[in-house]
Amino acid sequence: MSAPAPRRPALADPIAAKATLMVVAFGFLSLFLLVPLGIVFISAFKGGFSTYLAALTDPDAGAAIRLTLLVTLIAVPLNVVFGLAAAWALTKHDFRGKGLLLAVIDLPFAVSPVISGMLFVLLFGAAGLFGTALADADIKIVFALPGIVMATVFVTFPYVARELLPAMAAKGRDQELAALTLGATGMQTFRKVTLPNVRYALFHGVVLCTARAVGEFGAVSVVSGHIRGETNTIPLHIEILYNEYQFTSAFAVATLLVLVAFVTLIAKKLLLRTESQGATA
Repeated sequence: MSAPAPRRPALADPIAAKATLMVVAFGFLSLFLLVPLGIVFISAFKGGFSTYLAALTDPDAGAAIRLTLLVTLIAVPLNVVFGLAAAWALTKHDFRGKGLLLAVIDLPFAVSPVISGMLFVLLFGAAGLFGTALADADIKIVFALPGIVMATVFVTFPYVARELLPAMAAKGRDQELAALTLGATGMQTFRKVTLPNVRYALFHGVVLCTARAVGEFGAVSVVSGHIRGETNTIPLHIEILYNEYQFTSAFAVATLLVLVAFVTLIAKKLLLRTESQGATA
């Protein structure tokens, strides 16, 4: 029997093949990413820098920015707590229902954000399941800050957990068991053993969760009520400006979301570089 032919390394591919792959990749990125982003900034500064600045300093825009920051500052820490608890339970303990918990974590990936927003309306709206009780207690959830926070948390809670799960699973349980054997408490083991081992995964999850929370539209659109200056986040404010044909102002505010995306990419790159340097050190 003849020996199998040696595999040709990828770098030995014909120049034409490599050029074709590069053209396809850069062409796709240019058509669906770079060109649209360029149009956003060109349209934002179409009326000059003064017009751009006026759109960002508009009172309604300022209210949308403040609300978006507030919702993000509430939703992300909640997701950090949930993500750490869920990842710890799934990777460090054996119990019935692990598969169900894992499926629930992935649920927001499968459910449309609009549907999730409708679920909160059906539960907490005026005609919802708990609507009468909430109205009697003078508690407002839908069309108010609590509903926006709940919808944002629901949409974004998989991100931290999903980053932590593989990191914790890869470390196994040996270090935690050793710490417990040496007399450490559960909290001490978590703070001094588990958390340092998954810190990069946690930071990565926080970055992704933050970016998703800032840009969330569908679920928040349903539960917010679109009250201008009160319950409109940045994406909802952009939609209103666009529907009112204030295109320059809409694109000006949209640049904030683009900048968040750039910051997210830079932070992700820095985290990956730091993690790789720490692994080789």
